[in-house]
Amino acid sequence: MSRGQTQRLILISLAAIPLGVAMSGVAVLLTHLIDFFTNLFFFGKLSLTPASPAANQLGPWVVFIPAVGGLIVGVMARFGSKAIRGHGIPEAMEQILENKSRIPARMTWLKPLSAAVSIGTGGPFGAEGPIIATGGAGGSLLGQLFSTTASERKTLLAVGAAAGMSATFNCPVASVLLAIELLLFEFKPRSFIPVALASVVAASSRSFWGLSQTVFAMPPIAPVSLGELSFYLGLGVAVGALAVAITKAVYYVEDKFEHLPVHWMWWPAIGALGVGAVGFFEPRTLGVGYSNIGDILNVSLPLAVVAALCTLKFLSWSIALGSGTSGGTLAPLLTFGSGTGLLLGAAASGVMPFLHIQPHLAALVGMAALFAGASQALLASVVFACETTGHVQALLPLLGGCSVALMTARLLSKNSIMSEKIVRRGVSVPSQYEADVYAHMTVGQVMETDAQVISAETPARELLARIAAHDPTVSRRHAYLLTDAAGNLTGIVTRGDLIKAAESLALDGAVLALGNANLVVTYPDETLHTAIEKLLQHEIGRLPVVRRDAPTRLIGYLSRAAILSARGKVIREESHREPGWLESKFEETAKSG
Repeated sequence: MSRGQTQRLILISLAAIPLGVAMSGVAVLLTHLIDFFTNLFFFGKLSLTPASPAANQLGPWVVFIPAVGGLIVGVMARFGSKAIRGHGIPEAMEQILENKSRIPARMTWLKPLSAAVSIGTGGPFGAEGPIIATGGAGGSLLGQLFSTTASERKTLLAVGAAAGMSATFNCPVASVLLAIELLLFEFKPRSFIPVALASVVAASSRSFWGLSQTVFAMPPIAPVSLGELSFYLGLGVAVGALAVAITKAVYYVEDKFEHLPVHWMWWPAIGALGVGAVGFFEPRTLGVGYSNIGDILNVSLPLAVVAALCTLKFLSWSIALGSGTSGGTLAPLLTFGSGTGLLLGAAASGVMPFLHIQPHLAALVGMAALFAGASQALLASVVFACETTGHVQALLPLLGGCSVALMTARLLSKNSIMSEKIVRRGVSVPSQYEADVYAHMTVGQVMETDAQVISAETPARELLARIAAHDPTVSRRHAYLLTDAAGNLTGIVTRGDLIKAAESLALDGAVLALGNANLVVTYPDETLHTAIEKLLQHEIGRLPVVRRDAPTRLIGYLSRAAILSARGKVIREESHREPGWLESKFEETAKSG
């Protein structure tokens, strides 16, 4: 990292700290807004006191409360910004990949307000998605207020998003990992250092707002035996398949809404009628439902209630999310995952009591595994479960279950619930990160040493005639390096230069007059990344390679084909299987026999 890049990193990091503080305040504000609308619509009072829609006494009238919220959200989307629809993370990903991380300023208030209305009127969503989206919009806005690069704006967007999640769940490490796996699309100090600082500050600010340090308190977890671990691996397979099924179901419902013969502004209200109907039969499906997750993790609900709650919550959530209203996905996924883990753990305990399965641990692994399978953010899911419960000793079964869940989900579906929406719009979403081959390979490793060199005094007509006659000494190249009588590099001439001169009948004189004497060169110890930057900056297609201590002494030639050969090396290493020593020994024995 150069001195200038280090200075920019310091500036972005300094900006990330107050942004982290601000996002913790936004998280609290959104929570209060949700409480305000919940009290207003379900209990008819003006209050910021925490309230749950499940305690309402509205009877059948409860069916229409979510529809009112859906109508308001639809109007806000129609006349404010269509981008408030959905759960926020896919939209942030799209802005990063397609719009240089520029999010309109109005999203900093439209998204949280629409989400507060949607959830406060019973929408079965979590607040974390809108908070992440709002934080991302705030970071993007900060990056647009000042002179920044697209990469710096991306970092600030991820800073705001991670800070919002960290403030909501007190999970700074998981927030950094989520930003890396879903938003940054890179693992570089220039991006994850500011994100880490903002996440730490946001999590630390929770105490200022009087928030508890453990979001989901759980009973102690005993050490896991090998037999019990095998169950959690199998649980990962089942939950991974469930993650794919949930993703397909949500987008199936969304596709059905696309065929409704009414304007999309009305869809959230129509979907909310289904939310209200489900909420009439099971009030606990209404609203955020973090308490439901805590009850499942503490095994304080009858299994029949857990099964009904998860089924009805999924029905309500898929209809609401498919209708395009504003809300998050994480809390519902945590509910489904923990409930599934608990139910499968109970079933396995009845059949195989000798495994000594811990039901609350089964619920925790199921929760994290569904998060991993649906979002395809493995590390964030594992660490999130540890941080939100305070149970680091659960790391082993969590890592195993989440890894298998992700492997199963990737086997069954290429896209996650986060990326499916924007992939359908034609956006290619990176799904894996690797070291940049151009950053660690040097010019000297790929350069061509048999550069086409001719005398700078060669007559232009003579060179053109030799090319036309397919002279093997000059016909192989599209560019020719020019040297003087002492062998010093003096310029370069391309076939394009010769053709242009021929068209204007200006072929008299030496080739040096037609070429370029102001050379851009590279050195054998420079990285290919640096050489590519030179090519792009000067809009050229090739570079002479010279010695640093003797800039006119030519030692090689770097063409675009040579640069691509570095990528070809990586492809060959990934696809070409070499025979192992056991296989080779078997073949030798077979031949000798």
